[in-house]
Amino acid sequence: MVKFDGCTEIYGIMGNPVSHSMSPAMHNRAFSQSGLNKVYVPFRVDDVEKAMDGFRALGVKGVSVTIPYKQAVIPFLDSIDPVAEKIGAVNTLVIKEGKIHGLNTDWLGANRAVNEVRKLPGSKVLLLGAGGSARAIGFGFLEAGASITIASRTPYRGKELAGELGCAWHPLEEVEQLEADVMVNATSVGMAPDFDQMVVPLEVLSQFQVVMDIVYSPLETKLLKSAAGKGCKVINGLAMLLYQGVAQFETWTGLTAPILEMRQELSSRL
Repeated sequence: MVKFDGCTEIYGIMGNPVSHSMSPAMHNRAFSQSGLNKVYVPFRVDDVEKAMDGFRALGVKGVSVTIPYKQAVIPFLDSIDPVAEKIGAVNTLVIKEGKIHGLNTDWLGANRAVNEVRKLPGSKVLLLGAGGSARAIGFGFLEAGASITIASRTPYRGKELAGELGCAWHPLEEVEQLEADVMVNATSVGMAPDFDQMVVPLEVLSQFQVVMDIVYSPLETKLLKSAAGKGCKVINGLAMLLYQGVAQFETWTGLTAPILEMRQELSSRL
C-alpha cells in the first residue's frame, strides 16, 4: 500500500484520453512491491508545452507518454535517446534537475517479448502495419539484428516506413507469398469489439514459427488462437505492454522490476 508524504516522488502518464490506461495500476503495484515512496498518476493533457513546463516546475520525476503525444513532446525535450530519435517517437520521460530526457521503451518491450520464444538476431520478421507501433517495433528489431519485411494496406505509409528501415514493402494481399520466421500484427485488427477479424487469411499462418499480436483486448485474439491451432508459438499483446513498462520502471529507479507482480496486475485487469 502506497503511503503519501512530503517525500513521495510523482510519476505519471500523459495523454488524451488517459482514463483507460492500465499503466497506473501496473506501476503503482511495482512501486509498492519494491517498497518505494513513489506514486504514478494519470495526467490528462490538452496543452503539451504547458504540461512539460508543469512537470519541471512540480518536480515530477518521470512520465509515460501515450497517444496522441509521442511525437508532440519532442520539440520540448532537453535531450533525446538516439533510438527514440530514429523512431521519431517518445513514450518515456526522465526528469532530473528540471531537464527532460526522452526515450522510447516500446521497442524494448517488443524485443523482449519476442526474445522469450525466439532470438531476434538473424531472424526474418514480417511486420504487418505501418503506423507508430510498427515503426517502433521495426526499428527495435533492426537494432537487435533481425531482418524486416513490411506488409500494409496503405502503400504510401508502408513504402515510406520501408524506406526508413531499409527493407522491402509488399501489399498486405501478397502475404501468402512472403516467408519469415516471425510475423507481428502491429495493426488494431482483431481488437474489441471486432473479435472475429484477422489481419491475414487463416491458411498463411503455417508459414511462420512465431506469431505476435500487439492487440491486448482481447488477450487471445482470433489471430493468436488460429496461429496456435496451426502449431505456431504465440505472443499476446500483454507481453509488449508489460515489458515496455518494465523498461520504464528500471530506467526510472535503477532497480530490477518485479515482473511477476506487474504481470499479475495487468492480467487481473485484462
